[in-house]
Amino acid sequence: MRFTAALLKLIRLPNLFFIALTQVLFYRAILLPLLEKAGQEPRITPFNFILLVVASVLIAAAGYIINDYFDINIDEVNKPRKNVIDQVISRRWAMLLHFILSGAGLLISLYISWNTGLWYIVLANFACIGLLFGYSVSLKRKLLSGNILISLLTAWVILILCFSESYYLFYTNVNAVTLEAHSKIIRIGYLYAGFAFISSLIREAIKDMEDRLGDAKYGCRTMPIVWGLNAAKVYVAVWLVVLIAILVIVQFYVLQFRWWLPVTYSFALIVAPLLYIFYRLFSAVTPVDFHQLSRWIKTVMLTGILSMIFFYFFL
Repeated sequence: MRFTAALLKLIRLPNLFFIALTQVLFYRAILLPLLEKAGQEPRITPFNFILLVVASVLIAAAGYIINDYFDINIDEVNKPRKNVIDQVISRRWAMLLHFILSGAGLLISLYISWNTGLWYIVLANFACIGLLFGYSVSLKRKLLSGNILISLLTAWVILILCFSESYYLFYTNVNAVTLEAHSKIIRIGYLYAGFAFISSLIREAIKDMEDRLGDAKYGCRTMPIVWGLNAAKVYVAVWLVVLIAILVIVQFYVLQFRWWLPVTYSFALIVAPLLYIFYRLFSAVTPVDFHQLSRWIKTVMLTGILSMIFFYFFL
């Protein structure tokens, strides 16, 4: 029982649920309705989509395990009560679980690619496994590179579905109706992927500020260590302004369609919390302060992804 609880903590079960929810909502609330209206079948069938979600979750879980494997010493300083490797799960078991989950995710990806002809899926997921390993070993300890990588992988959760449909735009002859449907899928997909990328950049930088004491002790060169805490706050503030500005512009664009409920939702549960994060950012000093900001931005990421539900009713 203790091993199971430790394993669930190690693989970040809430984060895995978040990944699955993101893909399910985009597929069910945006991709399928638009294709159904155009009278077209998706390249990734519902069965293959379920397999794709499973593969994404397995690869992400393996990434969390290998990250904690290489962060044992740092986590002893930053999060002594949350570290389970060497306390409940041995390093050998952790490494074995990483390879088992990664291998299972890759095999499922291979089957999906073989079944759909979308070979980029297995190639991309293989690259994700390698990049997550490289991030854990080295990149996360370097200035910006680790943050950018994780943000790109966060956006990829959505883009992997967009690319399956962009196939039609470049390799097949389509009529005006199907072209419009696929164009909408790609536009909306890039909008949410951009939201995921920027919000993840913000969260990763805030987490670096939260973990700066342990990171500094073991020679990491993260932003608050190299640039200083105030410069890191300015960096986060700039991205917050960019994200808020984009969201406000999008809401004014949506207003022309009289989508009052989605606009109200966005301002109340996405834009307003981002403004609160901006307000609290420069007064934050302690790891507890930054941990609270990290939880706020994670909540905004959730409310942002949940907004996909509105497209099911308004598209």
